[in-house]
Amino acid sequence: MRPSRQHPMPSQAPALPLLLLLLAVAPPPAAAVGVNWGFASSHPLPAEQVVHGLLLPNSVTRVRLSAASPDALSALAGTGVAVTVGVPNELLRPLAASRKAAAAWVHDNVTRYASAVLFEYIAVGDDPFLLNHGQQFQPFVVHAAANIQQALDDAKLSKKMKVVVPCSSDAYQNTSTLPSKAYFRPDVNKTMVELLQFLANHSSPFMVELNPILSFQQKKNISLEYYTFQLMSHPIIDGHNKYENYFDASIDALITALTKAGFSDMGIVVGRAGWPTDGAANATPAIAQSFMTGLVNHLARKSGTPLRPKFVPTETYLYSLSDEDQCSIARGTYERHYGIFTFDGQAKYYVNLGQGAKALKNAPDVDYLPSKWCWLAWECVICIQQLLSAA
Repeated sequence: MRPSRQHPMPSQAPALPLLLLLLAVAPPPAAAVGVNWGFASSHPLPAEQVVHGLLLPNSVTRVRLSAASPDALSALAGTGVAVTVGVPNELLRPLAASRKAAAAWVHDNVTRYASAVLFEYIAVGDDPFLLNHGQQFQPFVVHAAANIQQALDDAKLSKKMKVVVPCSSDAYQNTSTLPSKAYFRPDVNKTMVELLQFLANHSSPFMVELNPILSFQQKKNISLEYYTFQLMSHPIIDGHNKYENYFDASIDALITALTKAGFSDMGIVVGRAGWPTDGAANATPAIAQSFMTGLVNHLARKSGTPLRPKFVPTETYLYSLSDEDQCSIARGTYERHYGIFTFDGQAKYYVNLGQGAKALKNAPDVDYLPSKWCWLAWECVICIQQLLSAA
């Protein structure tokens, strides 16, 4: 469906002196930074236009698809962009119950494109351990992942890509702000150990989903500067370790939980990290730019965390490529405003996706739907005018 000019336009990033400063001094991104590309939009750009109008012109080297979109996979063929493809939660139960179903999914969504698409990960589930999901998906996660793995083995594709399971950071609890106190939630611990053993057996990393604005809303005693990589006069002290930003503390909290579960050396991929531009207090283009630029610059320095000095996650996927007006708003309306770009491919702020200090390139030649009168609204206007005249 073509974008409509009647669709609400998100606010544009202001032309600020800070923006010019960031453009002037922005370092190159870490080699393994990618973006999330979701499909929950009522007016999506054509996949070809996303790939050749947004991803490639802005030097994006990695993309994570929320689902296996035939149009997106076809558009990515031959580009050399590394692809992570998602398996929705709704498919976990049938995939767990049937190897045949898993083999069919792999054939239709991976094997068919494998000669031209550079697959890197198959992400089984979408935050299936999220606290709000309860036990809805948890019993099926490991079996679904194992069946997908077997299907990749049978298709002789398992050496080209890894199976991962995206897990929200609320899968590991932290009753304080100290990373050393983190541990996997008791209600997921048994399944989590099974999952970690599966990942370790196949040398697959742990994929974590970070939601910094939700953490900021919940932890009232932590400053915004902590989340946006600004210098802090009072960093968080955890024993001998010092934390000056949310990202490092989140990674070390995960490392602590992994260590307590017996998997201290497991690799880590950040499947989601972003900041919305609307829909909540402190959700603005300027703050989103501060977070995203701070994150990319922090990763580029490769300084690591207190628990893993010089270590950076294998990949980090920024969330998200564009606004999606059909995303669930269970956690807040801000979930629909995470885009670096508006729904029609216009940049809301600057972040270095690989293009360096240059401003992001917008999607060219957007084909909008023609404007149309809403006759019902027009008739209401006429009725109101007649009532006013009669009065």
